[in-house]
Amino acid sequence: MRVIFTAQDPQTIREAFARTKPNAEFARLYAAAVARRQADQIYNLSLTCTATVTLARDGRSVIGVGRVKTPTLAIVCKRELEIRNFVPQPYFEVVATAQAEAGQLRMRHAPKKWILRREEAEAIAAAAEGFAGPLAVRVEDKRQGPPRLHDLPSLQKLCGSRFGWSAARTLEVARELYDGQGKKVITYPRAETRYLLESLIPDASRIVAGLRVGRTFSEILVPEPPVIRRGAGGHFHDKGLAGASHHAVIPNVNTVDTLREVWPRLMGDERQLFDAIARSYLAAMMPDFRYRQTTATLDVRGYLFRAAGRQPIELGWRSAFPEWQPAEEKGEEAQLLPALRHGETTTLRDATVEDKETRPPSRYNEGTLIEAMQNAWRFVADEALQERLHEAKGIDTPATRAEIIRGLKAQDFLTAEGKHIVPTERGLELFAVLEKADPALVDPGVTAQMERLLDEVLVGQQEMIGAIDAVCAQASRIIGRLQKGAGDVDARLLGGVVREAGPDRPPTPAMKGFVDSLARRKGLKSPRGYTTSGAACRAFLNQYAPKEYGAKPQADAGSGRPSPVLRTVENRRPPSQTVADAPAVKAASELGDKRTMPGRAATARKRKASTGKPRSTRPSMGAAELPSPETASGDTPLRIPFGSKEAALQLGARYRAGGWYAPAGVDLACFRERR
Repeated sequence: MRVIFTAQDPQTIREAFARTKPNAEFARLYAAAVARRQADQIYNLSLTCTATVTLARDGRSVIGVGRVKTPTLAIVCKRELEIRNFVPQPYFEVVATAQAEAGQLRMRHAPKKWILRREEAEAIAAAAEGFAGPLAVRVEDKRQGPPRLHDLPSLQKLCGSRFGWSAARTLEVARELYDGQGKKVITYPRAETRYLLESLIPDASRIVAGLRVGRTFSEILVPEPPVIRRGAGGHFHDKGLAGASHHAVIPNVNTVDTLREVWPRLMGDERQLFDAIARSYLAAMMPDFRYRQTTATLDVRGYLFRAAGRQPIELGWRSAFPEWQPAEEKGEEAQLLPALRHGETTTLRDATVEDKETRPPSRYNEGTLIEAMQNAWRFVADEALQERLHEAKGIDTPATRAEIIRGLKAQDFLTAEGKHIVPTERGLELFAVLEKADPALVDPGVTAQMERLLDEVLVGQQEMIGAIDAVCAQASRIIGRLQKGAGDVDARLLGGVVREAGPDRPPTPAMKGFVDSLARRKGLKSPRGYTTSGAACRAFLNQYAPKEYGAKPQADAGSGRPSPVLRTVENRRPPSQTVADAPAVKAASELGDKRTMPGRAATARKRKASTGKPRSTRPSMGAAELPSPETASGDTPLRIPFGSKEAALQLGARYRAGGWYAPAGVDLACFRERR
């Protein structure tokens, strides 16, 4: 198996550049687009072909491997397995009420190292009860800048957690706001960065004024002129857009003056998304949030009790989000502390022990999954490599991540449970097979490295040919690993078409029809529950039509040897021929042969060359013209009703240019051609 080249060969691309002599910027953009396309096709098709040949040896299953799809599936599967294998760890904390001069406050003993024994926690609570000592108080005035503006991934994460939208839904609504008829109220939504160009600073006052005309944003007090923050810690940063095609998503300066007329045309979801984008922009133009952080500690015989609280001094940008409260301000961290003096004496009472338990990580929703794809460096153990990947864009591009997730759901590898995305059993099985075959196939870090390489083509730090060669080398290495270490895998685990009628599977239409026909012919009563139970059908057919159904006599049932039908199914090809030796696979593995399967004409030519006779064809008219039921080769022509082909295949039927037939030794009376 060799790496498959599709689309244009790199040499052809190089010659095209030499002929056209485009400018440098166009050349970079074109090279980056071609490199990404080539990388996807080389990697995906080569590894899909190799994985199918080496892992699904039944020859009828296809194991799809994707440079982006497979690691994305792995992210969700690893989280699900982590949750399933999680064992809760109980621990304990001690809380008490402290009485100060100005009032009461709750203090907690929560050391970094958990208290795992209740006896130890109860001893600490006993020591704290009635304890009096000096209170250490630290008061700091702090400030916090507004959050960064939105790119597409951050919008998808916000809408996924707040509204329960899918990533695709967020993009759909954003596109309608961008180019919908009579709308066009935001900038390009497939943003790749959260910065703005410094040349957009003069538009700030106009956008703010246009937004504040309506009632929705009129109460948000943005200073005049707006606060402009430059550089990496601000919002206007030219260097932050290096390698990016589009800046952060903001209200469109060209239509903001007509927002009062456009607003009635916006649907409910569109208003919600525009509200999030507009408030983010307004907050970016407002002063910092200023607050006073108070931390009080009390040393209780070597055990540290602590209380914290913050009091706002100036809301600043926080007034743009009146209903929002950050996680660090919830619970006891948000308590309003009384006026405390450093060194004042405090007495503890009502000391109690609280039972706690560790929790598993939360499942992904589509927004947090996209964030995980964007921050693939977190899945890399090597710290040096983490640093290099930290500024990369992660797995795939913002424009196509939603489609990757949608595709995994359509293939029944992922599914939605409320707001969460979880893997199906089929997805978990595929992940387990590929991880065992080669961990690089499901490693988001490996894909992030390739993305970083492709990004370097866009900014001119890497040549297109070098990037493609690197992807080829990676694909070749994985192909070698697959060919060396992969064993046989049950194709049913990998989404193949091979199915076996088990005791709990419903019967096929052909099987039910055969039972009905046999019961009428022999004057028997149909078995109970045969319309929903494949086992009932098989038992009835084995008893009353063992030869016609192809079952072994009852004396051989416990021999452990397969029936003639099953032997025929298992021995579809000569024992000496593996899937890798099959003509179709050989053709697909050769770079110079564009065919994936030999055509019927080629098959007929081969047959004629080997036997001197062309393959027989099936007559097209009339029962009188049909060949005899038992042909010279011992094959029996069959008539397979629509919808019953799979059942016929399982029972031993085969298809060739002349039509369906039963091989010699396989009796399929229910499908036999009638004269």
